[in-house]
Amino acid sequence: MKTIGFIGGMSWESSLEYYRIANEKVRELLGGFASCRCLMYSVDFAQVESLQHAGDWHALDALMADAAKRLYRGGADLIVLCTNTMHLCAGAIRAATPLPLLHIAEATGQRIASRNLKTAGLLGTKFTMEQDFYKSVLKTHYGIKTLIPGPDERQAIHDIIYGELVHGVIRKTSRETFKSIIHNLQGQGAEGIILGCTEIPLLVSQADANLPLFDTTRIHAEEAVFLALNSEP
Repeated sequence: MKTIGFIGGMSWESSLEYYRIANEKVRELLGGFASCRCLMYSVDFAQVESLQHAGDWHALDALMADAAKRLYRGGADLIVLCTNTMHLCAGAIRAATPLPLLHIAEATGQRIASRNLKTAGLLGTKFTMEQDFYKSVLKTHYGIKTLIPGPDERQAIHDIIYGELVHGVIRKTSRETFKSIIHNLQGQGAEGIILGCTEIPLLVSQADANLPLFDTTRIHAEEAVFLALNSEP
């Protein structure tokens, strides 16, 4: 088994899920006492959040590159960035070390394509929904058209993520907001919904929708395990 290097802390609430899912998947696949061989470098989310909303992506590139280098020096064999939004820094991470980066949009696109779906709604931070770094991967590599909510709904999702979910706050009213937005995207032609922020699955599950939900946290963590187990040591 190769060693997975997780860049976490964005937020630690979802990084905890990565660790749990990866270990559960290894135990499921190998049985017995098997667990995931991994490292995690966890950043200070206060610094990340401040730089995000200041629009200082150059500084964030440097921060993510530094995290990748630390994992490389620690003995990681592949890099997994435990967040959707920060894949805006994927290029800087890939340039920082010779290690492969498992891109969350690629892992998610593969899962959607395996269901033969062509149109998906995308929920996430405003950075993820409004910029092209995620949607372009889905379109270019998998032919998947992406729908996003309207401006007011995007703001509501963003506020729930940063105001509640990254702090571990789960509110029924926020779940109802997400359910309404999912319903609206379905009415616009979405065949599935991407939970494109690693905190959203803390709030919303498949039971909250009657079309497929793609939990990017689970998809990403499980694909990392598959790569770690199926790669040459």
